[in-house]
Amino acid sequence: MKLFLLVFGVICLGATAVSAPITYVATLNGPTEGTASPGIGSGIVTIDTTVNTLFVSETFSGLLAPTTASHIHCCTATPLTGTAGVATQLPSFSGFPLGVTSGNFSQTFDMTLASSWNPTFITASGGTTADAEATLAAGLAAGRAYLNIHTTQFPAGEIEGFLTPQVPEPGTFGLALFGVAGLLAWRRRCQAR
Repeated sequence: MKLFLLVFGVICLGATAVSAPITYVATLNGPTEGTASPGIGSGIVTIDTTVNTLFVSETFSGLLAPTTASHIHCCTATPLTGTAGVATQLPSFSGFPLGVTSGNFSQTFDMTLASSWNPTFITASGGTTADAEATLAAGLAAGRAYLNIHTTQFPAGEIEGFLTPQVPEPGTFGLALFGVAGLLAWRRRCQAR
């Protein structure tokens, strides 16, 4: 039994040491971009630095003009405010629906490929795709990256939203607390002997 609990504890602790995908969410709107657009949208971005992927999903509607581009900007000087250069593909995410006022988009990008990045961002980050990935990961974690959608009426962007960490569901916290409680009980039992 002790061996089982020890192995369980090592597995649980080891799992937290391994980098896991981190998901960020954004609510896109005109006021955040500085426009009077009634357009709205939502975005999900999941970065996985272990397998070097970036998953991007967007849903949007109510734009005043047809889309021309969408990408992630990073890194603003101050979290959750300001502007920054484009970090990801130019002129837009490949496959993003252009020429529409509403739509959906989902794609996973290989962050080891230079084609997944704005070349200027790679250079500014240190010169390699690994440097660009590390810079974007740090910018996302610090609240200094945002997702936006550009249109013909608003070439600088019609709607945008800063990417913030997705809050885990309550069940995730309960499972983690159960694991920690089990480890503490095991430790207390070992100390009592």
